[in-house]
Amino acid sequence: MEPRHHYPVLNNSRILAPLDDQPVWSVTCFFIARGSRGQGLTVALLKAVVEFTAAQGGRIVEGYPTEPRDGAWAAPAFVYTGLASAFLEAGFKESGRRSPTRPIMRYTIR
Repeated sequence: MEPRHHYPVLNNSRILAPLDDQPVWSVTCFFIARGSRGQGLTVALLKAVVEFTAAQGGRIVEGYPTEPRDGAWAAPAFVYTGLASAFLEAGFKESGRRSPTRPIMRYTIR
């Protein structure tokens, strides 16, 4: 997790291209050990990311989770960017979507 401009691949992505010219911090992936999954750790990590970003002077945190189609189960190997439901639970809001399964989620720090 760091300022978005440190991830040039995001800027070149058709699906994850910038929504606007706002400076954002991007959270790009998670690793939760198999035995610890399903315990709300992604939500806790997202809340910690928001706190860290605020302490660094950032004002917007952006993430690029997966949202499986029609509530279908997604293999852990394909959800390393997190699930949209975890972002929503952590207080993020959907700010854009260029793909049915890849919302762009934002948390604005006040």
